[in-house]
Amino acid sequence: MTRPNFLIVVADDLGFSDTGAYGSEIRTPYIDALAQDGVRFTDFHAASACSPTRSMLLSGTDHHIAGIGTMIESIKDFQRDKPGYEGYLNDKVVSLPELLRDNGYKTYMSGKWHLGLSKERWPCSRGFDRSFSLLPGAANHYAYEPQLEGEDKRPALLARTPPYYVEDDKHIPPKDLGPNFYSTDAFADKLLQYLSERTKAEREQPFFAYLAFSAPHWPLQAPEEDILSYRGRYDDGPEALRQERVQNLKKKGLVPEHAIPHDVVAPHKQRLMSRDWDALSSSEKAYSSRTMEVYAGMVQRLDSQLGRVLDYLRSTQELDNTFIIFMSDNGAEGTLLEAAPIMGENIFEHIDKYYNNSLDNMGRFDSYVWYGPHWASAGTAPSRLYKAFIAEGGIRVPLILRYPPLTSARPEESIEHTFCTVMDLYPTILDLAHATYPTDTYHGRAIVPLRGKSWLDYLAHQLSISSSSTNGEPTVAPARIHADETVHGWELFGRLAVRQGRWKAAFIPRPYGPEVWELFDLDADPGETRSVAAEHPEKLRELLRAWSEYVGEVGVVKEPLEYGTLVVEEGKAKV
Repeated sequence: MTRPNFLIVVADDLGFSDTGAYGSEIRTPYIDALAQDGVRFTDFHAASACSPTRSMLLSGTDHHIAGIGTMIESIKDFQRDKPGYEGYLNDKVVSLPELLRDNGYKTYMSGKWHLGLSKERWPCSRGFDRSFSLLPGAANHYAYEPQLEGEDKRPALLARTPPYYVEDDKHIPPKDLGPNFYSTDAFADKLLQYLSERTKAEREQPFFAYLAFSAPHWPLQAPEEDILSYRGRYDDGPEALRQERVQNLKKKGLVPEHAIPHDVVAPHKQRLMSRDWDALSSSEKAYSSRTMEVYAGMVQRLDSQLGRVLDYLRSTQELDNTFIIFMSDNGAEGTLLEAAPIMGENIFEHIDKYYNNSLDNMGRFDSYVWYGPHWASAGTAPSRLYKAFIAEGGIRVPLILRYPPLTSARPEESIEHTFCTVMDLYPTILDLAHATYPTDTYHGRAIVPLRGKSWLDYLAHQLSISSSSTNGEPTVAPARIHADETVHGWELFGRLAVRQGRWKAAFIPRPYGPEVWELFDLDADPGETRSVAAEHPEKLRELLRAWSEYVGEVGVVKEPLEYGTLVVEEGKAKV
């Protein structure tokens, strides 16, 4: 097999059903076209937040090993200075672009980095030949920051998310980004620039391109023409949308017919965006639905800009030799500022003073809005919860794969229900690139092994099944990427989960969960609506032993006993 190019596209905080290919009303024709002659995955899992997932994608191992044991913005005192909690992609791992560059690939990045702020940790220092990057985890999409008055200071959230862009090894001040700057457009522009500037000799080399959009991450902002496409579309509220999305997912075969959506979890009723739709006034409903219109506009814009890149590859006859992945980094964002306490600095007063969130201005450069847990739950349904949680709504994300040598023989709009993770992409790409991961050391430094598993054998096996079916020959039972006995763990922000095959144990503290270990049969109950710990106490004990092993393997700083002492009583596991 000829070595392909690679285009890895990551959307930021995109919900499971937020594209047309996954049942959305949002217009995403280019993403849908990838799914038309590619493969949609329904059981692909990431971490529950941005930088942990990105570290796993580029390292092929668990984020607790790769340096992002937690998000650096929320690191706790007990985690500081601990191995695996450096807050950047550490030197225990070989970044994917580093290894591909060693093996003759040109490497390009355009998008959000979120894996280190110091220059020695920028993309240019981790294997990218050319890079244009937003370094922090978020920023105003128009690179706007209001001028503060007197002694006013930016609240911590805004101070941590400035429009800090770099190209290669140079910082670009916001004023130099241009008067018409918008992040999604700029990321597509830069990648197209890098690809078009290749010399004749460089065009003979395969490329690895990482297009990491910062949309539709908050603050919700989009060009007016994209927002207007959805005017009035969401006036029936988030619950109507949630039910519509679930039915569309079932019709498309992306979730089973028996799936029961988990109830929306929105505990902070003092916040507008957490209140039930029926409790809102007409003006509050208009505000709420407008936030969703802006969100939809962001997704539509992302699709159109991705389309420009795909059209370019088609024009250069490189599209069909490019292994393309489209994915989200975690579930939809349902918590921003909804749980923020009003003490010390008051971010709400700051936003009211310095931003214009009027109905007509929402989504423009000087607005600052988010859409809350109800709209987020429409994007993650039928799953439970959303970003930052280890429930399926936070970690099960959409993934579309298109690469004709592996997907063209499949039926149109093919679907894969096998379990897999973001760590698997690294070894899959290495296999396709005919590259080998180094043993023990890399450039004189000790490194850790990969934890992901290549999909290549599985995809080739599925391709042979499709070919046999077409030829009328008998097929064999499909394999799995990960054996049922394989254990996978998640931990972030004190929320814990472990999975083995169809079984999953999860611990979610109050007020978002019961603060006991629960057990779910995901085949029977993909929405995690009912714990079956009482019926299967031994299975829960087995998974908790596996959880303890996972903690030791990846170096989760907080040992299980520090979460409490396990007690299994009347079917409930408490800590």
